Amino acid sequence: MTERGAFVAKLRAAATKNNSLVCVGLDPELEKLPAHIRSLPQPILEFNRRIVDATAEYACCFKPQFAHYAALGAEDQLLATIRYIHEKHPGLPVILDSKRGDIGSTAAKYAQESFERYGADSVTVNPYLGFDSVEPYLKWKDRGVIILCRTSNPGARDFQDLESGGKRLYRHVAERVARDWNAGGNCMLVIGATYPQELAEIRAVVGDLPFLVPSVGAQGGDVAAAVRAGRTADGFGMVLNSSRGIIYASSGEDFAEAARIAARTLRDEINLYRFGNPDKAPTEGSAVR
Repeated sequence: MTERGAFVAKLRAAATKNNSLVCVGLDPELEKLPAHIRSLPQPILEFNRRIVDATAEYACCFKPQFAHYAALGAEDQLLATIRYIHEKHPGLPVILDSKRGDIGSTAAKYAQESFERYGADSVTVNPYLGFDSVEPYLKWKDRGVIILCRTSNPGARDFQDLESGGKRLYRHVAERVARDWNAGGNCMLVIGATYPQELAEIRAVVGDLPFLVPSVGAQGGDVAAAVRAGRTADGFGMVLNSSRGIIYASSGEDFAEAARIAARTLRDEINLYRFGNPDKAPTEGSAVR
């Protein structure tokens, strides 16, 4: 078992404290924001603040998706959102979902952007350019590196299912990360909830390496199947992301309360399959790994 690094330890502490494996995705779209929020000077920031405050007690992390901010020229509101989470809810880590993939000095600059400019606790990266495209992120020992492995989109099969040496490509990625790249204990793998069979297969070969599992909720991933396939023996080992299913639970003035209820409902559903009892909370000593 690889020793947990700083990011994974922080994530696990948050999961333990809130008895939750819920990752709340902060993917704002102006046209979907409540009308009374859209009229504000910084609508995305205000929307995010209210969502964060409403859901924090039921989450273990937050995940803003970079393109949703960059497309609107709202990087300043992304930065302010991350700072707000760190200030108001310091125990909850932030995953910057940008899926960066480049090499050499460019990858180093993307790492600097993620960790220094935005202050994210972790970032999603694309490993399909090889180790030198990921290495600059791994040098940040106190941050997390969340590596695309088996993505949730239908087109994932176009390349990730190709066989090499008797194994599918995503399997090579999983094994390489677990064996060679995770020396600092801060790596995770992205594996979509839409592929529970692959979740179980990868869990069997990477031990307790933690997963970020998108696509529950609005994207159709089955919570029960994903949790049963991806959890570790102690009920950890993964966080499950829901974006639209939580933040757009209502388009009215009650949107924050609706998000709170949606986050709590998802947390309790996940816990039902983690432990068989949504009220059962693990202790920090019981050993996300």
